Amino acid sequence: WETCWFKVELSIPLAWVGREVHFIWESDGEGMVWRDAQPVQGLTKEGEKTSYILTSSLKETDPHSLTLYVELACNGLFGAGKGSMIAPPDPDRRFTLSKAELVVFNRDVYELLVDLEILLDMAQLLGEENQRSFQALYTANQMVNVCDVMDPSTFPAARDLAAAIFSQRNGESQHTIHAVGHCHIDSAWLWPYEETIRKCARSWVTVVRLMECNPELTFACSQLRLISVLWQAQQFEWVRSWYPGLYRQIQDFVAKGQFVPVGGTWVEMDGNLPSGESMVRQFLQGQRFFQEQFGRICSEFWLPDTFGYSAQLPQLMCGCGIRRFLTQKLSWNLVNTFPHHTFFWEGIDGSRVLTHFPPGDSYGMHGRVEEMLKTVKNNKDKGRVNHSALLFGFGDGGGGPTQKMLDRMKRMSDTDGLPRVQISTPDRLFSVLEKESSQLCTWVGELFLELHNGTYTTQAQIKKGNRECERILHDVEVLSTLAVARDGAFQYPASQLQRLWRLLLLNQFHDVLPGSCIQLVVEDALQYYAEIRRAGARLQEEAVQSLCRELLEPKAGSTESTLVLNTLPWERTEVISRTGPAGTETLALVTVPSMGYALVREPLLPPQPVAVRKQEDGSIAMENGVIAVCLDMMGHLTSLRLVDSERESVPDGCYANQFALFDDVPLYWDAWDVMDYHLETRKPVTTLLKPLEITLAGGLRGSASFSLQIGESSTLTQEIILDATCPYLRFLTQVEWKEAHKFLKVEFPVQVRSTNATYEIQFGHLQRPTHWNTSWDWARFEVWAHKWLDLSEHGFGVALLNDCKYGASAHGNVLSLSL
Repeated sequence: WETCWFKVELSIPLAWVGREVHFIWESDGEGMVWRDAQPVQGLTKEGEKTSYILTSSLKETDPHSLTLYVELACNGLFGAGKGSMIAPPDPDRRFTLSKAELVVFNRDVYELLVDLEILLDMAQLLGEENQRSFQALYTANQMVNVCDVMDPSTFPAARDLAAAIFSQRNGESQHTIHAVGHCHIDSAWLWPYEETIRKCARSWVTVVRLMECNPELTFACSQLRLISVLWQAQQFEWVRSWYPGLYRQIQDFVAKGQFVPVGGTWVEMDGNLPSGESMVRQFLQGQRFFQEQFGRICSEFWLPDTFGYSAQLPQLMCGCGIRRFLTQKLSWNLVNTFPHHTFFWEGIDGSRVLTHFPPGDSYGMHGRVEEMLKTVKNNKDKGRVNHSALLFGFGDGGGGPTQKMLDRMKRMSDTDGLPRVQISTPDRLFSVLEKESSQLCTWVGELFLELHNGTYTTQAQIKKGNRECERILHDVEVLSTLAVARDGAFQYPASQLQRLWRLLLLNQFHDVLPGSCIQLVVEDALQYYAEIRRAGARLQEEAVQSLCRELLEPKAGSTESTLVLNTLPWERTEVISRTGPAGTETLALVTVPSMGYALVREPLLPPQPVAVRKQEDGSIAMENGVIAVCLDMMGHLTSLRLVDSERESVPDGCYANQFALFDDVPLYWDAWDVMDYHLETRKPVTTLLKPLEITLAGGLRGSASFSLQIGESSTLTQEIILDATCPYLRFLTQVEWKEAHKFLKVEFPVQVRSTNATYEIQFGHLQRPTHWNTSWDWARFEVWAHKWLDLSEHGFGVALLNDCKYGASAHGNVLSLSL
C-alpha cells in the first residue's frame, strides 16, 4: 500500500500541431495523474485506463512543455495478492512501470476499429437464422476491401458503410435497455479503508474527465443522454475531506443535474446482519448527507453486491422515502434461479417496493453486443415489462466507465437487430417500469442468497464487536435522552454520537461485517469497535451522573446501596453481580422498572433458591422452581424441564449443548462460503479435558463448568449458569481457536415438532422451514438470525438465544448455532 511519486516532464514536438496528444502510462499498480496540484486522471491497467488526454487538437499557442506528477500505488485494482483474486496481500509482490510515452492518438483508426468490433459481434452473435448477422458480416467484409490501412483517405468510405447499418432503425416493440454508468467501489475488501479513499478519487476524477469529453452527455435525472455514477455517502465524505478541488467539481455537476447520487445509505451495508436500528441509521445518515450536500434525498435504494436482503428492508425503505430497489446479487444463487428480474418485493408488514435486477446479471458490463443480447434473452419478465437496466463500468475495485464503452453503445442506440440502448438514469428506468407495473408479480419475504452462508460466522470478533457496539449506542442514547428530560442543562451528545454511529455504520459495509476482507481491514474494524466502546462508556457515565447525581452522592448514615439501570422497555427481575464493601463480588436479586432505575439496598429474596446437586454418576442437576436441568460429565444437557408442567424439552437418548466440528473446504470463496456437503463431515466433540464440576453451589446462582479439546489444538471452556427465578439457562463459552478449515457448531435437539422455525430479524421475526422438501428449502441449510431462534408447537416451545452470533439452522427438531 506504499505510494511512489513520479515527476514527469513533457516536451511536445511542434510537428504535432493539430493532432490529438495522449500521455500513456502502463503499470501494475493503480495511479493518478496530478496537474497544477489537482488530480486530473485515474490510471488503472486492469480498468483499461492507461492514458491521459493532454489535448484533443494541439494548438501552436498551447504550452508545449509541461510537468505532471503521477502518484503510483503498490496495489492493483484488486489489491496486492498473488496467484488468485482473493489471495491475501503478498508483502513480497513487486510492481512494475512498463510504459511511459507521449503519443499521437489516431481518432479515425479508433472509430473504425469500434465500428468493426460491433459489426463482427453482430455477425457472430445474432445467429445464422437472423438476416442482420449476414448484413453485418458482408458490411464488415466490404469495409476491409475498401479500407487501405496505409491510406487514411479511404477511412471515411469504410465508416460510411458501417454507419448505413447502424442507422437502420428498430420497430417500436423492440426492448429498451437503460444503460447506466456504474462505479462500484468496495469501501474495504482486498484493500484497507485508506486505500479506498484514493480509489474513489481515481475513479471519480476519471468520470469528471469523461463528462468533459462527452459534452452531449447530460447527467440530469430526466434527460435522455446521461451517465450516472453511483455513490455511497461515506465515500462522498472521504472525497470532500481529502480532495476538496475534485469535490467542488462534483458538486458543480450535481447542481447542473449531471451527477445523480443514488443509494440512500451511509455505506452499502450488509443486508442481513445489522440490527433494525442500525439499518434505520444507515438510511438516516445517508439521506441526511445527500440532502445537506446536494439538496435532495435518494429515491432508489441501490445495493448491488450484498449477500442477501432481509425481509424487513421494504418497510425500512418506505419509511425513509424510498420505493425503488435495485440489486443483482441473487444471480449468484448456487442452487435455484430466481424467477424474476422486475417485480414487487413485499416485506413482513406488507410494505412493497418496485424491485429490478438487471437481467445481464452484472454491475460491471462493458457495453458489448453480447451483453445487450444477454440482457434481453435472460429477462424473466418478458411480456410484463419492455425495459431493463444495464450497468456499465469497471467495479469492485473502482474504475468506472470508459470512452470505448460509450462509443460502443452510441452505435447501438437504435440499430435494427439489436435492442434499443439508451444512456439513462435510475429515475428514468424506474419511472417507465412503474408505468408498466400492472402485470408484475410479487415476491413475499426475504431475498435469500444461496451462497456465502459462511459470512454469518466468519471473523467472530467482528460479529461480537458489532452486536456489543449496537447495544452500547442504544444505551447511551436512552440514558442521554432521560438525562435531557430530567435536567435541561444536560447537553445531549449529538455530535459525538453521530461520529460513533458513523464508525459503526462504516464497519457494517458488506465486506467488513461479513468478514470477507483482508486481515488489515479486520484490524481497522476492531480498532473502530474499541473506540466506540471507550467513547460510549464515557458518554454513558456522563449521562448517568447527570440523571442520577443525587442518588450517587453518599449521604451520612445511609446504608450501602447499588444503583441499577434498565435500558430495555420492560420490567426486569434478574440476578446481578455487584462489588461489596470489601471489594468482593456479591450477587443480588433486583427488580428494575422499564427504562428506569432502582436503588438496591436490601436485595430481594428469591421465592425459591437455586438448588445444585451432584449425582453419583458425576452428572449435575440444577433447579430454581421454574426450570430443572440435568448435565452429564461432558457438559451435555440431558434434561431441561418446565417445573410446573413437567414438560421435558430434550428427547430421550439425545444430548443438547452438543458441540460438533465440521470440515469447511468450500469450492472457491473461502472466507465467504460453507457448502452443504460440510454437513456430511460432522464429528461430535468428545475429548474431555476437565469434567463437569460445580462452580457455584446455589442460592441466587448455581453453575458448573467443564473443558473440551476441539480438533487438533483448540480448547473450549464453558460455564453453565442457572439464576434464581430465571426461565432460561445461560452458557458462558470461551474458545481458544487454532483450527484451519473447520467449522464449530453447538446443537440442541428439542422435543418439539414443527414444520417451521422462527428467527429474529430486524424489528420482527421470520419463519423458515425445518424440512428440505424442495431445493429452495435445502438451499437454506445455513441461515442467519439475530438474537434468537425458536422452535414451537401449540402451547410449548424452546428458544436458543445468543449475544454475538448470527449463523444458525433448524433442521427437523435440532436447533444449531454456528460458533
